[in-house]
Amino acid sequence: MKRSNRLVLLVGVFLAVLAFVGIALLFGSPKTDPNTPKVVTELPTVIASKDIALGVTVTADMLKTENKNIDGARKNTAFQDPGLVIGKITRRVIKTDSQLEAADFDTSTTGCGTIDVPPTFRAMSIQVDQVSGVGTVINTGDYTDLLVGFTGDKFPVVTLNPTDDSIGVVSGLNGTSVKLLLEGMQVLCRQLPPIAAPADGSTPPPATSEGQPTTSLNGQQEIVILAVTAAQAEVIKFAQLDGSVSLILRSAKDFVDENGNPLPPAPSGTEGITLKKLTTDFSVPIPELVEAILPAQAAKP
Repeated sequence: MKRSNRLVLLVGVFLAVLAFVGIALLFGSPKTDPNTPKVVTELPTVIASKDIALGVTVTADMLKTENKNIDGARKNTAFQDPGLVIGKITRRVIKTDSQLEAADFDTSTTGCGTIDVPPTFRAMSIQVDQVSGVGTVINTGDYTDLLVGFTGDKFPVVTLNPTDDSIGVVSGLNGTSVKLLLEGMQVLCRQLPPIAAPADGSTPPPATSEGQPTTSLNGQQEIVILAVTAAQAEVIKFAQLDGSVSLILRSAKDFVDENGNPLPPAPSGTEGITLKKLTTDFSVPIPELVEAILPAQAAKP
């Protein structure tokens, strides 16, 4: 009898302990509101898996995604989704393990800060306008060609007099010559000077929300700073002094291989153009000489 009473007592104590633990858990644990938002401490961050050069179109193999703590480790403007940057053209150099942000692809900047000149190259500026500069849409990182034209007064047609070896200018001939002179020069920076106020006092055309000028012909000019070799700098300066210079915008895909590595394109091999080549190579018709017969005039007394 004593053993059974002891057993009942032990069972009662055990049940009491279970009841106490249950009550403690029920009333001691705070209730969680299912509508309470979770505190976010990390966010996915797009990071460069290798160095990405200026003017390169971003591909998936150049990127990786890591979770970064939002308190200090992650930039506020960093991208979360690689799809937001794939296919974009870099407007500045991006180093390995750098977080990609909007400023890496910004084309609204209209001023030049510090310019990173590639080794063995020089930085040289060219001033163009909406006609000679592709509508002033050339941006940092783009690739350009230089087209130059020399008019007859700068490039006259001359002849040698066999009698006294004197040189004379042949009049009546078109001495204009045009040539695609330099190819594949990269833009290190571009600068848009303020649009001058119209002489008549009217309001200049408005700019877009990105700071770009509108497409209307408003006389906007652009300073384009190119990475050039020493020989190219000499050619450009001569063309600026005695010729008419235009910049031609190239596709960024012409300068990288399928893996995104820099690849200089083959020269175009153009031979330039003159009036004679237009008539012979492009079949531009030569105007025919028309003989005009004048009516007889009465003889003067």
